[in-house]
Amino acid sequence: MRTKTELLDKTAMRRALTRIAHEILEKNKGTRDLMLVGIRTRGAPLAQRLANKIEKIEGVKVPIGSLDITLYRDDLIERNSHPVLSESDLPQSVQDKVIVLVDDVLFTGRTVRAALDALVDCGRPRRIQLAVLVDRGHRELPIRADYVGKNVPTSRRETIAVRVKEIDKEDRVLLQEKIELSP
Repeated sequence: MRTKTELLDKTAMRRALTRIAHEILEKNKGTRDLMLVGIRTRGAPLAQRLANKIEKIEGVKVPIGSLDITLYRDDLIERNSHPVLSESDLPQSVQDKVIVLVDDVLFTGRTVRAALDALVDCGRPRRIQLAVLVDRGHRELPIRADYVGKNVPTSRRETIAVRVKEIDKEDRVLLQEKIELSP
């Protein structure tokens, strides 16, 4: 992979998440019955950051959970014959809650579809919304985000690399391009 450009630096990521937090509060008219659920891996720390921002704005702690979608993926066989499972962690029932699923990048929509299946297996939320840091297009399923930090049209040869300090020791979003080796 070759890095083409930095799409978001630490400051731009913070601003995008602050804007998303305000949009979540506005659309839901506050925090009543709200729960944030991050899709592992990088959606979980982003959900925590959004919850922290919402708490600063509203003075209310919003429940935060994380979801492991490994066994719900439709490409499980293609990706890995020995999947590594993480535990999903939902602090309370999702029944009749307004769930905001949080992920780093929205691409084909297949990760979100798997997350929806996993979430509905845990109960029946009143409503499910989607917040993503980056929407790069190329949808294969009819899924769209309710909250987007940055829209970045990409080619199929490009990828988006989201780095978060909790996992990667830095905050930034990079646009990368696959380098094809000539035979």
